[in-house]
Amino acid sequence: MTTAEAMSEVFMTAFKALPKKAREAVLEKMLDDKEFREDLIDAAIIEQRRKEPSRPLDAYLSDRCKKS
Repeated sequence: MTTAEAMSEVFMTAFKALPKKAREAVLEKMLDDKEFREDLIDAAIIEQRRKEPSRPLDAYLSDRCKKS
């Protein structure tokens, strides 16, 4: 386990141990941060699309130009 993985385990354990109101307050504070919120949205989109087939960048760019 890497240091980052260990740290995330400790954080999640502590977060889960908080009362519900405190967890909500932490999440609210995190979501108030625009950059963090955008990162979270990006991570959710990546996870949703993880099983989609990949395609070459040139094909994507070509399709994008056709739509413009």
